[in-house]
Amino acid sequence: MVAGGFRTDLQALCDETPHDLRYERLLEYTLIIKKLLVSRSPVLFSGKFFQVKNLSLAPAMRADLLPGIFMSGSSEAGLAAARALDATAIEYPKPCEEYRETPAERANSGVRIGIITDADRNKAWETAHQRFPGDRKGQLTHKLAMKVSDSHWHKQLSELDHTQPGGENLYWLWPFKNYQTFCPYLFGSHEEVSDELARYIRVGFQNFILDIPADEQDLGNSGVVFRKAVEKAQSVVK
Repeated sequence: MVAGGFRTDLQALCDETPHDLRYERLLEYTLIIKKLLVSRSPVLFSGKFFQVKNLSLAPAMRADLLPGIFMSGSSEAGLAAARALDATAIEYPKPCEEYRETPAERANSGVRIGIITDADRNKAWETAHQRFPGDRKGQLTHKLAMKVSDSHWHKQLSELDHTQPGGENLYWLWPFKNYQTFCPYLFGSHEEVSDELARYIRVGFQNFILDIPADEQDLGNSGVVFRKAVEKAQSVVK
């Protein structure tokens, strides 16, 4: 569940609703959906943005098929809406060293991230540079998007990128900076990437949404590092 980020897209729909109010609206909308999925009688709802009366969904959904809810949670408004819905708050992660929270403070949360990894670090970076070459047009588009967006995650990542040194960092924002993807990436060897993922797990993140893998090998390598990361995180806890 997302509230929308680029103001130009919203303006094209004649929607001038401010950022935080969009999450209040999304909260009401999602509450209606949840009620429709679980209710065995017509739904009645009256809120600031939506009103429904005698609304029903047929056939009723089986309890074992009820879906979980993921919600954009990079802003305080998004986090508040996620908590009110008992939804999983998804954010775009910062580098691990910037997190100081205990796992309990990150209950029911997750991150969206991309991964390119290989047993051979050099091969991983060769793939990374081939897949995400520098793009001047993309860089200009990114800067324009930053100006017209009121999205908290977009501004957070853009500001963070100004403080990151150049070169082959494990936590890499180059694809984001070139408008080639919309999340941070982890690049490196299986050991390097699994170490970083284990740190995310230890600070409380339990849900990971991957940027689309390019091929089967890409997905297989991601599986390798997640298995290693879980083992490393559990070994520290023990």
